[in-house]
Amino acid sequence: MLDTTLQTQLKAYLERLQRPVELVATLDDSATAKELRELLNDIRSLSDKITVVEKNDLPQVRKPSFEITNPGVSTGVRFAGVPLGHEFTSLVLALLQVGGHPSKEAADLLEQVKELDGDFHFETYYSLSCHNCPDVVQALNLMSVLNPGITHTAIDGAVFQDEIKEREVMGVPTVFLNGKNFGQGRMELGEIVAKIDSGAAVRDAAKMNAKDAFDVLIVGGGPAGAAAAVYAARKGIRTGVAAERFGGQVLDTVDIENFISVRKTEGPQFAAALEQHVRDYEVDIMNLQKAKALKPAATEGGMIEIELENGATLKSKTVILSTGARWRNMNVPGEEQYRTKGVTYCPHCDGPLFKGKRVAVIGGGNSGIEAAIDLAGVVDHVTVLEFAPELKADAVLQKKVQSLPNVDVILNAQTTEVNGDGSRVTGLTYKDRTNDEIRTVELAGIFVQIGLLPNTDWLKGTVDLTKFGEIIIDAKGQTNVPGVFGAGDCTDVPYKQIVIAAGAGATAALSAFDHLIRH
Repeated sequence: MLDTTLQTQLKAYLERLQRPVELVATLDDSATAKELRELLNDIRSLSDKITVVEKNDLPQVRKPSFEITNPGVSTGVRFAGVPLGHEFTSLVLALLQVGGHPSKEAADLLEQVKELDGDFHFETYYSLSCHNCPDVVQALNLMSVLNPGITHTAIDGAVFQDEIKEREVMGVPTVFLNGKNFGQGRMELGEIVAKIDSGAAVRDAAKMNAKDAFDVLIVGGGPAGAAAAVYAARKGIRTGVAAERFGGQVLDTVDIENFISVRKTEGPQFAAALEQHVRDYEVDIMNLQKAKALKPAATEGGMIEIELENGATLKSKTVILSTGARWRNMNVPGEEQYRTKGVTYCPHCDGPLFKGKRVAVIGGGNSGIEAAIDLAGVVDHVTVLEFAPELKADAVLQKKVQSLPNVDVILNAQTTEVNGDGSRVTGLTYKDRTNDEIRTVELAGIFVQIGLLPNTDWLKGTVDLTKFGEIIIDAKGQTNVPGVFGAGDCTDVPYKQIVIAAGAGATAALSAFDHLIRH
């Protein structure tokens, strides 16, 4: 099951186990169960602290599945299916944490999990190709280890297709709490805890309001924000980062192959490296904090204020805006109604849920054509709809997609409506822009890949924006507001690339420092 290299790496990790771990398998006669049994036996062979037992008669337990626990107790950490692919890391972490290896999460957050009162039974549906799923699975597994009132089952949607259909899961990760839909999409531990701990926001706001003023406050934690934080901190000035989610849109990126000196990596790994680099310095990272308003300094040399969604206000001598961008919506009837019910924005995450079905990709740029190529190997048929009279993707991608027998490309197609039966997508309607004829396409999924929108709505009326909502900056990253700088995809720089955003973050930090010493 596990190759020699992987076994060697896993064996080294398992040496960190501090107490016995028992893998309790509940299996049937399926091929997946056979594969799972082989995996568990491989793991058992790598550590004398691990045992495997089979309990195939457990009532109301999915087959095949297994619980990671300690002998004589139940942690409530269970995987249904074979956790390989992106979930192999989740498996390794669960083994270590159940085995007593401490988590690297903040101590106050871990204590908050331990103090949660109630019974919380989580179920997460994932796909092995989903790069957003591991964060959710790992967070909920850790919560189960820490708190006896919490259980979590991570379920491979490809193995349990009947459940996917019955519960109308159209995107991953999808989380259920006590049988009811809890959330869909990437979620970090702090975000999950905040959703079930009603007093968390109030406590966070109180902590924020008590903070001393910063010399540089960076709003946003993507590549631009991370670079700005490192460059500012290296100047020895008080630096803070308030980020809605540290890593930003990089967290939603699968493969990164164009960041100079890093030949290839994945978005979540790159984001983790960004955060670790920032934490190497004395930077106050305030994650899961969304900015609501900016108040310029009342006088020269005065404090700029950033109001957060939780009601707190942060003060700083200078501010760097690096809030990034988000996927652009089609803004047509039915899109919002069927979001996560057939309308999705991540082909890598949700593609396996549409295996054998017909889907559409909206957009003929690089992202859209890459999505079509990716999906063609999983689904029955892909229809690409491009608004313009020609595709905008690179020639090599166009050549590839045109060679695929199960992909059709429709040009001059304006999507006008998402169709559904009330619970899920059944098709879409588009207008042929060459003759205004209205046509429909029957399908089960729609993957939207039509570019980005800057996260700057909260800045309207405060800093100058382009007609596209981008922050207008000069060569030094300065906005029209004294002491306020911009960097990255939320600004009017012509190219939205990680390496450009990082450089812009460094520029903004150096400019902010220059502003401080001159004013």
